[in-house]
Order: sequence, then C-alpha cells, then structure tokens
Amino acid sequence: MADTNYKDLPQHALERLQGLRNANHPGGVFTSDLSVNEFLLVREAGFEPIGMVVGSSIYHIGFQQANYRSNEELQVLSQAMYHARELAMSRMEEEAQALGADGVVGVRLEVGRYEWGEDLAEFIAIGTAVVSREKGNFRTMSGKPFTSDLTGQDFWTLLRAGYRPLSMVMGSCVYHVAHQSFRQYLRSVGQNCEMANYTQALYDARELAMERMQIEAHNEKAEGIVGVQLQEKSHGWGSHVIEFFAVGTAVTPTSSDHSVPTPQLILSLND
Repeated sequence: MADTNYKDLPQHALERLQGLRNANHPGGVFTSDLSVNEFLLVREAGFEPIGMVVGSSIYHIGFQQANYRSNEELQVLSQAMYHARELAMSRMEEEAQALGADGVVGVRLEVGRYEWGEDLAEFIAIGTAVVSREKGNFRTMSGKPFTSDLTGQDFWTLLRAGYRPLSMVMGSCVYHVAHQSFRQYLRSVGQNCEMANYTQALYDARELAMERMQIEAHNEKAEGIVGVQLQEKSHGWGSHVIEFFAVGTAVTPTSSDHSVPTPQLILSLND
C-alpha cells in the first residue's frame, strides 16, 4: 500500500489493508465476500480479488414537516439519504484506491438503524476490490477504481459481451404521500376504483429517483445502466413517508468496434 495519507480511514482499517495481497504486499492474503462461483468467474474474467473493502457513515437524518394533504418530496430527507450513501461509497473507494485496485465488484449498500439513535442510521458499502491481470484502463474517467453491484457471474458475462463497468449510479427520493380526506374515503368505500392520489404520488417519486440515477450515468459518459434495482423503504418515518432508491451499474463498451455475442454463445460460455 502506498504511503498516501487516507484521512477518512481509521487506523485499524489501514492496518487491515496492509495485510492484504496487493502490488506492494504480494505475500499477503486476500479477503472476499464473493461466493466460490463468483470468485472463480472473476478470476476467469482476468481479475484478481485482492481484498474486501468497506465504507461506513453514521448519519443524523434531519426533520422536515410535510403538509398532511399534500403529495411532495421531502428534500431534506432525500439529500440526507443520498449524501450518507455517497460518504460510505467514497470511503469504500478510498480503501480500494489504497490497495491499488482497478475496481470493486459485488458492491452492497445497506442501511442499518440502532436503538441508541432514533434519528441516526448507519450507511455501509461493502465489496471486493479487484485488479486486472491484463494491460488496460478499467478505471473511471476521474481515475478512480470502477464500482459495480453486479454478481461475479454477471460481471464475467458483461466483459465477455464487450462491455465494462464504470461506476455504480444511484438516485434517491423521499416522498410524502398525502392522506385521504374523510370525503374521499367515503367515496371509495365498497367501490372498485383507482386511488389516483396514491398512484400519482408513488409514480412521481419513482420517476424522480430513476431520473437522478440516469443523470449520474450521463455524467459518467456511460452508454447504459444494467442491473437496475428500484427499492422502496420507509426507514421508520411512518406509513405516509417512503424512500424510493434506484441503483445500477453504468457501463461502456470496451472498444469502439466491439461486437456483442449472441445469447446462445453467452449461454454456452456460462456452461
């Protein structure tokens, strides 16, 4: 590991990284949260796992009052959820950078709550740092290690298809869903009818999360996003406040003249 000063990393993290197998410490051991199949396929794709990398941020989430009968985004909460994840991701990337990794595969983003802090949440990013055995630039446009939440199998298939991961991209929207008035409730009792207020609220919130994820991919000069997940959670805010979180891996072709194998060929390569 280089002598660079990684100010966001605790001392014990630096000591752990010193013992991992990397260019500056070839006698170390690697760690990985990949399954056995994923580990073997990542190696088959030309990459060596060198260490599990972690980023964490315990974040105080502020308060924002919502209008009882209004569909609206709670921007204070949206910004908190996004920024806290970014802090965790950046610290995980910093560990990968310290190892001299080309990228991080199998990234998981988790949010945990603890009894000792009602308004606190821990945001954790975990993945396996890898280094390429072949010459070539697999880093992002800004020179950082790439990040991807693809499984080892999907990572292998992506590379075989002529694409490479650039970075995980994400978008968050915390939204307040308006309460029904008593009159609206009475009109719907015993009726088959769409609850237009709820439909519009959830539709808008999902679209905001998806749009923000796409903007990140556009900024990375990506061709597309694969493995997109759209998650919905309330995080204890109550039944009428929900977060929509969109996340995926932005990808780009490995060359300007690449050709994508047929699905039959990809299936045969997986066998």
